[in-house]
Amino acid sequence: MEAEFILNAEFRSDKGRGASRRLRRANRVPAILYGGGGEPTSLTLDHNEILRRLRHEAFYSHVLTVKMPGRQEKAILRDLQRHPSKPRILHVDLQRVSEAEAIHVHVPLRFTNADVSPGIKQSGGVVSHQMVEVEVECLPAVLPEFIEVDLSDLQLGGAIHLSELKLPEGVAIVELMHGAEHDQPVTSIHARRTAVEPAPAAAEAGTEQQAPAGGAKPEAS
Repeated sequence: MEAEFILNAEFRSDKGRGASRRLRRANRVPAILYGGGGEPTSLTLDHNEILRRLRHEAFYSHVLTVKMPGRQEKAILRDLQRHPSKPRILHVDLQRVSEAEAIHVHVPLRFTNADVSPGIKQSGGVVSHQMVEVEVECLPAVLPEFIEVDLSDLQLGGAIHLSELKLPEGVAIVELMHGAEHDQPVTSIHARRTAVEPAPAAAEAGTEQQAPAGGAKPEAS
């Protein structure tokens, strides 16, 4: 893993909605650190620091270092709550990890070489992504930042499935553990849709004389 992410945290003793509102007014984010055989620990994080970290795609799939007064622990981002209409983080869930225990993490897919794909370059097709991330199981030490999906050989009408992804050693896709029938497509190339012209009107105004009601013939002038 190329990047290293450190979160500076403080212990939190006050609980409840009122305490959480006071923290947020002070630009702090309530957080919880749990799992890994340890007791749940209530923390607070700096809101601006969290926002900066979240702009980095790798932050979501990295093992993080959580620095607390007197100690530090390894964790992954398990969940976060956002304000529905404001750029505010309301709460963060962190899960402890052990170097000896496998973890389940959603890892982003990175699509490459679409510009040289025969299905696009030669056949004029359009690429469609059925997935943008996959859940993997692995030890923390080999957790990938992303998984590359190479489209350089993909033909028109072709698809790349989960079983065709190239994974680092020690990394497995959770979906495939449930059987071959779960080998879903990740991306595909299909033909461009052509616009369908509307059917001509049955009769255009001014081009056809309509008979009077009742089927009577027009009067002679």
